[in-house]
Amino acid sequence: MSHPVDVHVGRKLKQIRTMRRLSQTDVARELDLSFQQIQKYEIGSNRVAASRLYELSRILDVPTSYFFEGLESDAEEANGRDPSLEIVNAIAAIRDDTIKSRIVTFIEDVSGVTVARQN
Repeated sequence: MSHPVDVHVGRKLKQIRTMRRLSQTDVARELDLSFQQIQKYEIGSNRVAASRLYELSRILDVPTSYFFEGLESDAEEANGRDPSLEIVNAIAAIRDDTIKSRIVTFIEDVSGVTVARQN
């Protein structure tokens, strides 16, 4: 059984990877791993080593602390729901790139955070 912290870190990894519009293969290539290993990290079945977490934070341009944000007070974690991840998944499901881009721009405007766009 996966440890709740490993599951949380995996969800945060998936969330930022998706927000950065990177595939599991893109991230795996940067780390010289298989995409299956990234999948295992994201579901929490494999624990992310500290050195690997540091590399991920560099690749995804976030502080290492990002992966632990919300851990203490994450009530949604207890029942398996992460609203942020649900939003990311919903946006990722939109096929029309123009609409998707407009939604991302809206979110950036509301949050005051700019999402790095990958080419």
